[in-house]
Amino acid sequence: MASLSADELIDRRRIRRKLTFWRAATIIILIISLFVLVRWMLGDRVAATPHIAQIRIEGTITEDEKLLDRLEDIRRSKAVRGVIVTVDSPGGTTAGGEAIYEEIRLIAQEKPVVAQVGTLAASAGYMIASAADHIVARQSSIVGSIGVLVQLPNLTGLMEKLGIGVEEVKSSPLKAEPSPFNETTDEERAMMRAMIMDSYDWFVDLVTERRPLSREEVLTLADGSVFTGRQAAQAKLVDALGGEREAKQWLVEKGLDENLQVVEWRPRSDDVSLFMPEIASRWLARVLGYSTEEQLIRALGAERIFLDGLVSVWQPDASRALD
Repeated sequence: MASLSADELIDRRRIRRKLTFWRAATIIILIISLFVLVRWMLGDRVAATPHIAQIRIEGTITEDEKLLDRLEDIRRSKAVRGVIVTVDSPGGTTAGGEAIYEEIRLIAQEKPVVAQVGTLAASAGYMIASAADHIVARQSSIVGSIGVLVQLPNLTGLMEKLGIGVEEVKSSPLKAEPSPFNETTDEERAMMRAMIMDSYDWFVDLVTERRPLSREEVLTLADGSVFTGRQAAQAKLVDALGGEREAKQWLVEKGLDENLQVVEWRPRSDDVSLFMPEIASRWLARVLGYSTEEQLIRALGAERIFLDGLVSVWQPDASRALD
C-alpha cells in the first residue's frame, strides 16, 4: 500500500506540473494575442521610436480614402523623421493622383520626402512622384506619360446588328454626352477636348512647378512619351538613379540619422481575426529585428476596373504586340 501511495503522489505532482505549464502557456498566448490585436486596432503601424516611414503607391490609382488617411497619420506622427514614397503605377484617375499629390505635399512641408520609382511611374504615378522633393528611379524604370485622356466606347455598330435602339429625352443636346449609344458629334468632341486640355494644362503647370524645367521644356516632354530612368534623369524628370538605398541616402544628406530604420506603413487588412497568421508573423518579424515579411504576389492583369472621370494612365497599345 505504501508503494502505491508513492506512485499516486508522483502522478499527482506530474499532473500538477503539466497544469501549471499549460496555464502559463495560455496566459502568454492571450497576452501576445491581445498585444497583436491592439496593434492592429491602432493601425498595425505604430512605431514609438524614430524611423523613416515608407509608403507604397502601387497599381491603379484612385481616390483611396484609406491611403489618404495613412498619409495624414504619417504627417502627424512625431516618430516619423522622413518619408520614402515608393511608386510603381501606370497611373489612374487624375483626381485620385491629385488627392495623393496634395497629401504628400503637406507632409513635405514638415518632413523631407523622397520618391523612389520602381518598375513604373507614369501619368498619375509620375504626378505623385513629383510631389516629393527628390526623385530616384532605376535605370530601366519607365517614367513619364504626362497627359490626360478620356476613352469613349462606341456601341452603335453592335446595337444595329442586334436591332437595339435607345430613345432619349433630355434638357439639352450635350446632356449625358458623349454616349456609347450614338455617334459622337463635333460639338461633343469639342466639349471633351476643352475639358481634357484644361486638366492637361494643370498637369503641365504642376510638373513645371515641381521640376527644374521651364514650361516650354515640360511641354516638349508632355506629349505622352515614356522614358527610361536614364532618359528621365537626362531630361530632369528625375533627380538620381538608384533604389531605396539611394533614396535613404538623400534623407541622410538632409540631416536624418543614417541609423534610422525604414518602416513600411501598410494598410490594415479588412478580414483580420484575433489569431490571423499574417498579423502575428508581421509583429513577430519586427520583434526579432527583421524589416518585413514577404509581400503578397500581385497577379498581373487580374484586376480590371472601370475608372470614372478624367484618366491619367499609361496604356501600351496591345494591338501592336507580337504574337
